[in-house]
Amino acid sequence: MARKKVVLAYSGGLDTSVCVKWLQEKYDVDVITLTLDIGQPKDFAEVEKRAIQTGAIRHYTIDVKKEFIENYVFPAIKANALYEGKYPITASLSRPLIASKLVEVARKEGAVAVAHGCTGKGNDQVRFEVTIKSLAPDLEVIAPVREWGMTRDQEIEYALKHGIPVSPEKSPYSVDENLWGRSIECGVLEYPEVEPPEEVFEWTVPPEKAPDQPEYVEIEFFEGVPVTVNGEEMNGVSLIKKLNEVAGKHGVGRIDHMEDRLVGIKSREVYECPAATVLLEAHKDLEKAVLTRHEVMFKELIDAEWTRLVYYGLWTEPLRQDLEGFIEKTQKRVCGKVRVKLYKGGLRVVGRSSPYSLYDYNLATYEVSSTFDQSLAKGFIELWGLPTRVANEVMRKARSQPRP
Repeated sequence: MARKKVVLAYSGGLDTSVCVKWLQEKYDVDVITLTLDIGQPKDFAEVEKRAIQTGAIRHYTIDVKKEFIENYVFPAIKANALYEGKYPITASLSRPLIASKLVEVARKEGAVAVAHGCTGKGNDQVRFEVTIKSLAPDLEVIAPVREWGMTRDQEIEYALKHGIPVSPEKSPYSVDENLWGRSIECGVLEYPEVEPPEEVFEWTVPPEKAPDQPEYVEIEFFEGVPVTVNGEEMNGVSLIKKLNEVAGKHGVGRIDHMEDRLVGIKSREVYECPAATVLLEAHKDLEKAVLTRHEVMFKELIDAEWTRLVYYGLWTEPLRQDLEGFIEKTQKRVCGKVRVKLYKGGLRVVGRSSPYSLYDYNLATYEVSSTFDQSLAKGFIELWGLPTRVANEVMRKARSQPRP
């Protein structure tokens, strides 16, 4: 009788390497490992070699960079996705993609379960498991790290006992990377009062060491999607790589904030998101030029809810798709160019143009050629302020009346 199979999301690190052996021992199963290339700097051949050496019967490496950018990052740009106003949900966006590939491989292999290496304190466990259960309710989901309760030292001891290679150098930081950004946790970063040491950053230079001359970048959007940088047409993967490099060179994209995790913990988070920082700022500015005031104000509510749903692990929630119906409709007019100035860790939008721009020079100018009829302002002010004036008059009269 064939042994049951489990598909494990595998990074090649200590946790998921120990997971392979632990799953085999506890559940008496064959383990198949899966690694996705989402733009992280890994030697995927070495990851596969390590997985097989650790005991996996088969390993999959799947390049999903294009799918990640087009199906996850582009919708996030259209939604101006910044969780709590600061975090471009870089890791959050990748989790439903990983979960969907776990399900695909499980179906292909006839597996009865999938597994991940998340702890019980983070958000990722929720993102993986809600998505997996939505796509394949019959699959069991196993979370070894959440179950075994081992400390890192105990994991190392377990690894050595089972012949699992252990890196001699232990970084105090936990890092998650993909094309959209880099998340750094642990070590001294767990003390919110301490400035992040320079050693945690890899994509951005210290602002004080950035070039002394500013650099201008022009980004063109078509229906909410970035399509060119400085006039050069690029696919999504190349465009984001380019902006990570250019903005990072100027120290743009460092984020340090207090974040409310889904599980209820207040957490200090540090991110590097050069391309995301530039693109989200440019996209939002272009929207303000082409959408009406009412659309802009209402879309802020829609964007915030879309972002919360994704951060909270509810990618498969029907409401996300409902919200995207509105978002996609607004993006038909988000076409045009935005000029951004990068300098010493900061960025500013310094120009924008669009065939759909609602800016009318003849109305806005203060020159005598203006077509705006200023005589209309007097009547507008009378009507606009009427409810407020009436309310204040009523309150004054009420206060002046003696109490009965």
